[in-house]
Amino acid sequence: MIVEKVFAGESVRVSIAGRIDTTTSPQLRGELAAIDDTVKKIVLDFRDVSYISSSGIRELFICKKKFPDTTIENVSPNVFEVLNMTGCNKIFSIKVATDDVSTYLEMSFKKFLTSKATHSSDKIFIVDEHTTYTWSEIEICATIIAEDLSRLGVTRGSRVGICSVNSANWILTFFAIQKLEAIAVLMNFNLNISEIVTTSKVGDVDFLCYGDLPEMTDEKNFLDKIRSADSPIKNFYSIRSAIDFKARRAEYESLLYKFANSDEADAPCTMIFTSGSTGKPKGVILSAYNILNAANVNYFDQTLRPDDRTCMILPFFHIFGLVAGIFANALADSTLFIPPNIRTNTLLNLISRERCTIFHSVPTMLIALINNKNFSADKLSTLRCTIISGAAATSSQIKMFREKMPNNHFLSSYGLSEMAPVSITNYNDTDEHLLHTVGHPVKNIEIKILNPDADGIGEILVQGFNLMTCYYKLSEADQSIDQDGWLHTGDLGSLQPDGYLKLTGRIKELIIRGGENIMPGEVEAVISKFDIVDNVKVIGLPSDFFGEEVCACIKLKTGKIFDEEKFRAELSADLARYKIPSKFVIVDEFPMLGTGKIDTATLKRQILGK
Repeated sequence: MIVEKVFAGESVRVSIAGRIDTTTSPQLRGELAAIDDTVKKIVLDFRDVSYISSSGIRELFICKKKFPDTTIENVSPNVFEVLNMTGCNKIFSIKVATDDVSTYLEMSFKKFLTSKATHSSDKIFIVDEHTTYTWSEIEICATIIAEDLSRLGVTRGSRVGICSVNSANWILTFFAIQKLEAIAVLMNFNLNISEIVTTSKVGDVDFLCYGDLPEMTDEKNFLDKIRSADSPIKNFYSIRSAIDFKARRAEYESLLYKFANSDEADAPCTMIFTSGSTGKPKGVILSAYNILNAANVNYFDQTLRPDDRTCMILPFFHIFGLVAGIFANALADSTLFIPPNIRTNTLLNLISRERCTIFHSVPTMLIALINNKNFSADKLSTLRCTIISGAAATSSQIKMFREKMPNNHFLSSYGLSEMAPVSITNYNDTDEHLLHTVGHPVKNIEIKILNPDADGIGEILVQGFNLMTCYYKLSEADQSIDQDGWLHTGDLGSLQPDGYLKLTGRIKELIIRGGENIMPGEVEAVISKFDIVDNVKVIGLPSDFFGEEVCACIKLKTGKIFDEEKFRAELSADLARYKIPSKFVIVDEFPMLGTGKIDTATLKRQILGK
């Protein structure tokens, strides 16, 4: 605990940071006792107080004995709940904090689930192809899974992997791991056996909860290969979607209070991974405080309501799926519909049948839905909000989306595994903002541009309440947070006069041709305007003379023909000569990451291999 005192005549403002509990309350008593008796008024500033115990409340009464005019300001809802519970609100003048990070949620996932099971007991949260789950049923099943994992040896601090396609059982298992105060290690379900082993070593995964996986055609053989590959995994636990945990609800009665011990909101509890497309993945450590409060901001920005129905295709292992998908909807008391697959026919039918209102996706998926032979505008007419993620949409794409989905509001957002969301456009923003920016900083997030050039472009630095703890087990030199608390994103961008953030590319993707800096995103934006182009990725290739050359990898629309000479001539109207690609490669499909982004590293390897 940190205590600072500022004297102003006969009044003293005492700012307290940290916990006021059995350990720290003697320090607080000493600090207050040292204040001279001539002081008439004490103002206790609780802006940074995260918790108060019975011992701490006792010190408040001792203070009021000596200084009758004692008031308490900037109290977070979590601390106010304790003060209210003990009747302090009737004795002290208490002001609850407003419009400040201290008003955010102070709940662990365990406490969050208990709250939902209590206050939204019969509300259906999950609908999948097999069944539905209310919040009380999620609590029951998560407790049963927690008992199973406990018997396997999972304890506080164990690192428990979840590797499965999106399913109800994925969510149940996540909450079960939180009940045990273990760390949920979220793994990409597209990983092959070798990659699962590598990731489990990076995250020191002790136990693996596995569900349905594209790579797992023979379950026993799949697990045996992981066991024999020098993996740290001690035990496996199946959460395949055919398993019905509700069938075991009779076991819940005996487990009712088994996992009821309290835990901390800001304790490390989740590990997710950077994409790893440029090398070994890094484990990002997050807390419930990070994730729930990020979801709280996103819930507001999406304008989510209890009657919203979300078609959920964002992968749960990804920060976007976790924040904007699972927990933003959980906070809103809306309903998640989990499709059995992401084939376009499946999604069109589900959105139409269930009258879904929310559908976050990447541009390529939206285009695929519209191009499906069974598409009709009425099938997507109920959609009202879509955050476009993974890649920016072009002006022609946005125009098409608006024509085909006239009731839908499109949002552009920016975030990282280390911190999300960072920025988002408004629900009713202009196309200018949607097309050319990734929105304004979300509440209580700071953004600055490091060493901006003449155009204001530099590395994007961010900090705020939802910033990660650290990268798991990486040295201080490899951590991306600097000595002033700023996260160095590796992304290039600029802040516009109206405060909106514009992305221009990645530092690692910057192409330096003969000393000239070329932003791939700028070249991509021009190429994507052409009617024949379905998708484009611009990369740098080695050149003996220039150092690097610009290469445009293009996927053509069906039936279109590429005339390179004509294409070059038309590009010259919008691009300086040195920015026009020296090489064009036509591809049938792009290699993709699980997040919906083009896998640039794999693409570059493929092109160089040719």
